[in-house]
Amino acid sequence: MAALTALPSLSSDVYLPALPDVAGTFTTTAIVVQLTLTSCLVGMALGQLAVGPLSDRLGRRRPLLTGMTLYTIASQACALAPTAGTLIGLRFVQGAAGAAGIVIARAIIRDLYQGVKIAQVFSTLMLISGVAPVVAPLFGAQLLHVTDWRGIFTTLAVLGLLLIAAIAAGLLETLPVAAGRTHGIGLTQMRHLLTDRVFTGCLLAAAGAFAAFFAYLAASPFVLQDLYGATPQTYALLFGVNAAGMVGTGQLNGRVLVRRFPIHHIVTAGLALLFLAGLAMLILATGLLGHPNLAIVCVVLFVLISSLGLLIGNANALAMNRTSHAAGAASALLGSSGFLIGALVSPLAGITNSATPMALIQTLAAALALTAFAALTRERFTTHSHEQASPAN
Repeated sequence: MAALTALPSLSSDVYLPALPDVAGTFTTTAIVVQLTLTSCLVGMALGQLAVGPLSDRLGRRRPLLTGMTLYTIASQACALAPTAGTLIGLRFVQGAAGAAGIVIARAIIRDLYQGVKIAQVFSTLMLISGVAPVVAPLFGAQLLHVTDWRGIFTTLAVLGLLLIAAIAAGLLETLPVAAGRTHGIGLTQMRHLLTDRVFTGCLLAAAGAFAAFFAYLAASPFVLQDLYGATPQTYALLFGVNAAGMVGTGQLNGRVLVRRFPIHHIVTAGLALLFLAGLAMLILATGLLGHPNLAIVCVVLFVLISSLGLLIGNANALAMNRTSHAAGAASALLGSSGFLIGALVSPLAGITNSATPMALIQTLAAALALTAFAALTRERFTTHSHEQASPAN
């Protein structure tokens, strides 16, 4: 499950250092090459919407093996792409096929666990999710010492083969027929889930966290380097420190906090912390307190990104606790919304030559998520025991 969780970052980020080489190979512009990243993310979002409900009907193992097989074939096809347009199309297929691993991993966790235990498992996976975006570009840069960008995609194909072998040898079916499988179409399952106020509140809480995170990913290189004078080496260090903060709060959450506090209280606290940090960043960006130095901005961003360790895993856990027979559809909604939010806010975060758009997106996302979560879940979460009980579908 950890390897499948890391698949999005590996697929989208490991070849980032090779983007200039891709542009040179096809004699095209950076904008065209960036579309290979966009198509992969869109494929991951749409693929989850298709595969998640399918896994509720067919079980987890067959769709997962099929998806990883297609992912492996698509990865190797990317390595052989003759044109930039072909690569863009193949990256969409690669992302859509790889979505099987992302969405079914969450569904399998729901099959095996419930209540607080889900939050603990998701917090453990946050370790992988936090480290993978940092490690993937570094791994890709090292691969370029021994191969070219085509070799990077071949490496992803080899990873796909290893995952297929691991799934075939070590993963049993976690959704047996006797446990009850859905027979309706995916849209019907998703519509029913979205009518659940608590599920929708948790979905919006996670979406707010993803909006803040993707705004940071898109704008932080420009904000920290061009506006506040960080060198590329300093930026890489700060990026790693912030990732460590998110991983650290995630581990604190899984090992300590969920054992002592109701999960919905932790989500509320995380959203409040995200809002306060976003508001502080907005005040700094607009210059209301003068032009801040790099150290102050870094502290605020560290708090902001660290708050996500309290949010994403717990919001997913609360949402997944609302369903059992439609865990695949629930996982699809949670995962695809994150990627679609990312595709939406990433260009908006850099719309002007300042840090204000990034900070404004983060503040508004946190405020809307906190309001929605409080309004939609207020009457449902009254005691800690409610979060641990098996909820009605």
